[in-house]
Amino acid sequence: MAETTGCVVLEQRGVLAVTGEDRVAFLQGLVSNDMRAVTPERAVYSLLLTPQGKYLHDFMVVAEGDALLLDVEAARRDDLLKRLRMYKLRSKIALEDRTAERMVVALLGPDAAARAGLPAEPGVAGAFAGGVAFTDPRAADLGVRAILPAGTDLTALGLGVLPFEAWDSRRLELGIPDGSRDLEVEKAIPLENNLDAFNAISWDKGCYMGQELTARTRYRALIKKKLVPVTLDGPLPAPGTPVRLGDREAGEMRSGLQNRALAMLRLEDLERAAKEQIAFQSGDTMVTPRTPS
Repeated sequence: MAETTGCVVLEQRGVLAVTGEDRVAFLQGLVSNDMRAVTPERAVYSLLLTPQGKYLHDFMVVAEGDALLLDVEAARRDDLLKRLRMYKLRSKIALEDRTAERMVVALLGPDAAARAGLPAEPGVAGAFAGGVAFTDPRAADLGVRAILPAGTDLTALGLGVLPFEAWDSRRLELGIPDGSRDLEVEKAIPLENNLDAFNAISWDKGCYMGQELTARTRYRALIKKKLVPVTLDGPLPAPGTPVRLGDREAGEMRSGLQNRALAMLRLEDLERAAKEQIAFQSGDTMVTPRTPS
């Protein structure tokens, strides 16, 4: 698959900072990944879940100076801040919204990591252009994320600016969900959405909110449906549009672009469709599940 080279300003992303001597311990007891692994050289992808193990927020975490920076959904950052402050209690931390002073950029292309001075493996981080950059912790093939000072001249860095669709197309090709566009808040189960495969969960870090039910889902094999990348033949269905297999409702659409999308489908229907060579339909559009690259 040909890759587009350049960078995308991810205007839908915001930046929160957790500072103070208890910053690692504070997040460690709340989120799904191991905050002890976060350093100036290593970033992680993590989740904040409900006590019942359902999705609330997902974000990248990277260390910069005396702060842990969280790359979050900009439109939902106030909700995340509110939830984190509920658990602050006597922890020696401060929570700040740094969205106004920082920008989040994605570098795309086969040489994205090299242009940021990083090896091409998920989660490797380093200083870059007055900020910090890291290969996407979910999949190195999704390129590099950079948290830079607001107003950074990207063309001066030799980076051609691409539209958001360039990043979104690559994400869909890899089958990666994009926050609450694809994950239903307070309903989505991490393992149904492949978030374990995208490195969002540490299975040996110890307790965090929602940990018990997340582990139970894994060890008891309770998954009955999966988020899968699909190819479309017909108009792009809106997110939430039902997907049918014959006369049976088999799932529903999530985000998409042109002829690529994600869909949540029942595992038994995926098996039946493959065995009997039956096509899925969403409205007037044929929906074909595929294996992500």
